[in-house]
Amino acid sequence: MMQRKMRGRGVAASWYGIARTATIDRAGAWAELDDGGTGKIVTGVTEIGEGILTVLAQIAAEELGVRPEDITIGDNDTARSPEAAHAGATRQTYMIGNSVALACRDARTKLDAEIAKVWGVETETIRAFNGEIWSEGSNLRMSMEEAVDLCKKRGIVPVGSGAFTAHGTGLDPVNGTGSPWQAYVFGCQVAEVEVDTVTGEVQVLGIWAAHDVGRAINPRGVEGQIEGGVVQGLGQALMEDYQLDKGHTKTHGFAKYILPTSLDIPQINTTIIEDRDPKSPLGAKGIGEPALVPTAPAIMNAIYDAVGVRIKSLPATPEKILAALAERAMRTKGVAA
Repeated sequence: MMQRKMRGRGVAASWYGIARTATIDRAGAWAELDDGGTGKIVTGVTEIGEGILTVLAQIAAEELGVRPEDITIGDNDTARSPEAAHAGATRQTYMIGNSVALACRDARTKLDAEIAKVWGVETETIRAFNGEIWSEGSNLRMSMEEAVDLCKKRGIVPVGSGAFTAHGTGLDPVNGTGSPWQAYVFGCQVAEVEVDTVTGEVQVLGIWAAHDVGRAINPRGVEGQIEGGVVQGLGQALMEDYQLDKGHTKTHGFAKYILPTSLDIPQINTTIIEDRDPKSPLGAKGIGEPALVPTAPAIMNAIYDAVGVRIKSLPATPEKILAALAERAMRTKGVAA
């Protein structure tokens, strides 16, 4: 006789393409090292809560050699800033981040060349970090504020522009060959569940998620994205059920369309894998949407491992699980007879 509560584990792996190349994906940015040794970035970025402005500030700070708090993201109105395209397809860090990095490098090239002339050293020896600039292998050093002021007095404004375009091959309409994406994000998740064989309820006890993000510009942000994707995937797997009838919704509110609450969320254990993308100046790829992909399959596999039934439509409601268990019992009884 089957125990009332059965536990199981399931695993699912995924891949996800970013930076579309079936159609051209591109982004542009401007960067300037300004008075006071601060940095200014202008790009047509769309911030909808995904944290891209923080990531861009971190990228610009590293590339310009200043502190993140000294970076200002300027007007993102596309009538007055370079095109950066939409917030979607897990492309913003990859496309806009790389364009910002290239713009900052362009600005730094002008600054470094002028400071090298003043110091009488090779440009390749110039380094900058946290608001200071120096020549490696010497005691030559000054603040970024002094360096920018010196450049401007010599008639040089350290401003730069950058553009990043994803290259690839569109899909052949006949044989399907081609490379529709420039980079791929790989991931794997393991779910542990407990299934109540009397009520059909499923409790997710834990999720272990490992994702290759290329390079984690903001590790805490990456962890947050993975955790958010797992929560979405849990809702998709077990609760969220949007019903349509001939194009009309039958789910008129959240009383029927159930969302996970904090009480439904298990322990989520994240592992960030950094296998840098060779086509990205930053080495970064992305994680926004890929974090969601393996969650539901891992939970479905865990349910199968626990009670031996396959749920083939989402969400795996208690009713579906009980029906599957009853059907299996009938088949088993028929075989025994």
